[in-house]
Amino acid sequence: MNRFFLKGFWALCAASLLAVNIAEANVVITGTRVIYPAKEREVTVKLTNRDSSPALVQSWVDKGDPKTLPDQADAPFLVTPPIVRIEPGKGQALRLTYTQESLPQNKESVFWLNVLDVPSVPANKDAANYVQFAFRSRIKVFFRPDGLPGDAVEAAQGLRWTIVPSTGGYVLRALNSSAFHVSVNDAAISLNGKSIRSQDSGMVAPGGSKDFALKGVGSPPVGEVKVVYHWVNDYGGVIEETSPLGH
Repeated sequence: MNRFFLKGFWALCAASLLAVNIAEANVVITGTRVIYPAKEREVTVKLTNRDSSPALVQSWVDKGDPKTLPDQADAPFLVTPPIVRIEPGKGQALRLTYTQESLPQNKESVFWLNVLDVPSVPANKDAANYVQFAFRSRIKVFFRPDGLPGDAVEAAQGLRWTIVPSTGGYVLRALNSSAFHVSVNDAAISLNGKSIRSQDSGMVAPGGSKDFALKGVGSPPVGEVKVVYHWVNDYGGVIEETSPLGH
C-alpha cells in the first residue's frame, strides 16, 4: 500500500520535489554528510520527526542525478528500512549497507542519500480540497576506501589555487591532487586589503579542479595575492583556510 502511494505521489509531484528549499521539511537528517569507511559493514543515519503529526519517509541513494526516482536507485547501497512511518517527536535510524559493487580503491567516491518526507493529512482537512507537499532532503555519502594517502583535512588544506582566463573574465581555479573530495563553501582573493569574493561554491573531486568565477576582475591581479576559502569537514563544520596564490 505504501509503495503504491509513494510511487503515485512521485508521478504527481516530481517537479515540486526538486524545489525543496522553498520550505522546511519536518523530518530532518542528523548531519550534513555521511562518511562510509570501506571497512564498515554498515553506517547509520539518524532521522527525527519534529512535527506534531506522523510522517511517512522513503529513503534511497543515487549516483548524483537528482531526478533519480526511488525505483531507479542505482547506487551500490541498500537503505534499511526503505520506507518507514515516524511518529511525532520520534527518531528513526537508517542503515546504509554497501553492496560490494566494484568502486575505485585509490580515491573516494561520492553518492547522494535522499530522504522523502510525506506528511500526513490533518484529520480536520477535506482531502479533496487539501494540497499536500512532500519534502526531499539530499546529503552526500562519501565512500572512503582503506589506506588512502593523507586525510580529508590535509586534502582541504592542500588545495592549489590559480587564476586563469575564462569567458568574460577570470576564474579562481582550485586544483585537488589528493584522493579525497573537498567541499568549498566560498572562496575569495585578498589583494592590498581588498577582498574579491566569488559567488560560487562546490566540490573539488580527487585529482580534479573546480572554477570559481571572479566578477569584476578584468586582468590578472598583481602583487601579493592570498586566497581565503571555507571548506566543510567530515562533521559538517565550516573551516577557514588561507593559501597563497599559486600554492
